Amino acid sequence: MKEECVKTAASLLSAMDPNADPCEDFYQFACGTWDKKHLIPEDKSSINTFEVLADRLQVILKGLLEETINRFDSSATIKAKLFYKSCMNISQIRHIGDTPIHELLNSFGGWPVIWNDNDWKPPKYSIEVLLGRLKREYNEGIIIESWIGPDDKNSSVNILQLDQMQLGLPSRDYFLKNNSMEALQAYHKYMTEIAILLGANKSTAPMELLKIIEFEIKMANITQTDTDRHDTSETYLKLSLNDLQNQVPEFNWTLYFNTILQFKVSDQEPIVSYAMNYFIELGQLLNNTDRRVIQNYIIWRLVQSTILPHMIDDFQYKRLDFKKILLGILSERSRWRDCVDWTNKRLGMAVGALFIRDNFSLDSKVTAMDMIQSIREAFNELLNENHWMDKQTRIVAKAKADAMKERIGYPELLTNADELDKEYIMLNVTEDQFIRNVFNVLKFDAYQNIDVLRKPVDKDKWSTEPAVVNAFYNPNKNHIVIPAGILQPLFYSQHFPKSLNYGGIGVVIGHEITHGFDDKGRQFDKNGNMIEWWDTETINTFREKAQCMVDQYSKYKMQEVNLHVNGRMTQGENIADNGGLKQSFRAYKKWVTKHGEEPLLPGIDMTHDQLFFLNYAQIWCGSMRPEDALTKFRSSVHSPGPTRVWGPLSNSDDFAKAYGCPSGTRMNPVNKCIVW
Repeated sequence: MKEECVKTAASLLSAMDPNADPCEDFYQFACGTWDKKHLIPEDKSSINTFEVLADRLQVILKGLLEETINRFDSSATIKAKLFYKSCMNISQIRHIGDTPIHELLNSFGGWPVIWNDNDWKPPKYSIEVLLGRLKREYNEGIIIESWIGPDDKNSSVNILQLDQMQLGLPSRDYFLKNNSMEALQAYHKYMTEIAILLGANKSTAPMELLKIIEFEIKMANITQTDTDRHDTSETYLKLSLNDLQNQVPEFNWTLYFNTILQFKVSDQEPIVSYAMNYFIELGQLLNNTDRRVIQNYIIWRLVQSTILPHMIDDFQYKRLDFKKILLGILSERSRWRDCVDWTNKRLGMAVGALFIRDNFSLDSKVTAMDMIQSIREAFNELLNENHWMDKQTRIVAKAKADAMKERIGYPELLTNADELDKEYIMLNVTEDQFIRNVFNVLKFDAYQNIDVLRKPVDKDKWSTEPAVVNAFYNPNKNHIVIPAGILQPLFYSQHFPKSLNYGGIGVVIGHEITHGFDDKGRQFDKNGNMIEWWDTETINTFREKAQCMVDQYSKYKMQEVNLHVNGRMTQGENIADNGGLKQSFRAYKKWVTKHGEEPLLPGIDMTHDQLFFLNYAQIWCGSMRPEDALTKFRSSVHSPGPTRVWGPLSNSDDFAKAYGCPSGTRMNPVNKCIVW
């Protein structure tokens, strides 16, 4: 234990800048030398603690996936190993070449730009059939994003749902802001070079694909900003298929859904739309756009998302050129890292079954369960001390917190080989056909999504892979998920003192609990239904307190791009950070009251209260390239790392007390923003 304590202290010290004043800039104090020892690799756009841990996890998964198939493997884990093996079989991928790609494109009517001008003829089927087939066969939501999932207002029922599409660049700003011309030109160059590799005419392709850019700019113009879409209750609209058809008559919705579902959908079929204005304008845009342009765009987006990430050689080089402009990435990362990533994302439960055999202990699960219980109790105590909520809303809020379920480590399914095999029974994987394996997995995912219509929502089903460095809250299920992959240092270790575990995974747990009560989560009741269960006066007070945080965070600057944080777009995560920190510290202090203070760490002159906040801050050590910072500024709901230290700690009286920060210092301002 003593050796572990020395290692832990050394790790904490190695990132710190002891010359920085913790009361003026705690991020510099906690992380001041971290980025000097963690230069951004050429194959990354950023480096941070999460990515370092994810890289370590990848090494473990690589070892597991490269193990020879043995008697401990089930059908599911064999498929994961074969998928990875096919991904690493570069010579076979080269031998097969781009034949599967051309077969795929031709099956959807072809990519006009790679045909001679007069050779391409529009397929006899309509745009509605084309988009429906893409969704049904490859789970691709191009132009229209559709899926089947829990109804926000009746979370036990799966329902057809619609939303505006994700554009080909990370944010609509890249299409609409004058200062994004370089990225837009790189995007046009990228699609042109890919088309030429697939057979397009070098002289005519650039001009033809410029029409795609013009079309996507029009698409971007009819989308809403992420900030405007932030309030789910305002964008949610349930209507019948007949009503949808009447509002958007230019698009044959019945044909679209019949194609996806392969049965005749009733005029009264309920549908939830989150972007009605988008669809109304989309109908007119499609009606006024040449079919060749629409076909070129749809097939480009299919190529961009489904094919290009998995291709090698010339395709890979063109993709890297594009990523250099968009994200600042300078080189491709090792093939094995991509293959591990894809295998884990595509066959996450099978990979999880391999991971938990030797890399996750039952003790970790028990400890995490105990921590969740103690942090939930701390949340309820803070609720009782809350003076801005009316009594009835407070009672219902407590009931929601008490009803919140936790999913720790992995689903029990992973320990039952027969049940796990059933999950993948419809999936066919071979060891020498990587691109076809990718297509098969996409078809499998599409089938899984469609299959849940008319079936009750399975609220016990995990929706994330266990071997991932992240955590989640699901408002429809009112449960938090703490996967096995995040239960590792700096977040958690059986050898850590409790101060570090509560400052690490404890704050993460509190963060996820608080998501149930942030600006979005508060709209859902204990059963996961979107319903207004708050008193009007309490809502107004909540909004005032949330606005305080919006204003506070909007003053923080992203130094890499000299732009201020979008306090409104990031408010949910900021509220969760602040609440999680407060709850976890209270739970930690209750643990100390019950069990007594632990011995101090050797070689680091800090109290355990100070270590709690230090470990929290070091979770957010990191740096990013300016290009990546701009992308995150435009599209991320998370504040950058330094802001996630400055914001919550400057709002914390517990932090100010632990570090003896005088009132009025930057990390202990007189006026603080507190929601939970």
